[in-house]
Amino acid sequence: MTNAEKNLNSLESDCVMLLSTTPDLLLAKRIAHILVEEKLAACVQLQPSFLSIYEWQGQMQGEQEVGLIIKTSQKIYRKTMNRIVQLHPYEVPEIVVLPIKDGHQPYLKWVNQQTRPN
Repeated sequence: MTNAEKNLNSLESDCVMLLSTTPDLLLAKRIAHILVEEKLAACVQLQPSFLSIYEWQGQMQGEQEVGLIIKTSQKIYRKTMNRIVQLHPYEVPEIVVLPIKDGHQPYLKWVNQQTRPN
């Protein structure tokens, strides 16, 4: 078995992805930088400008938003969520946690190494 095959034959990961949105690119970049600098995320990918349609307080809304895909570890994802809430202007920010069941082990190891807050 090659190293690549060994890396693909893994057990469950202890990494998670958080999905969130922000009202603009500037705030998305700020949150991304802070999360990575504070070791609350290994990587944050920004998905600029998509339209979100939702109902809020009885009114239909259509807003341009920026998506964030945040990779972090299971052990600190709640700290990461709390930090997003602190930095976010929305009354109820979207933060959804998705488990990463498996993946390329060197990458998942890197995520865990990067997410060690001081």
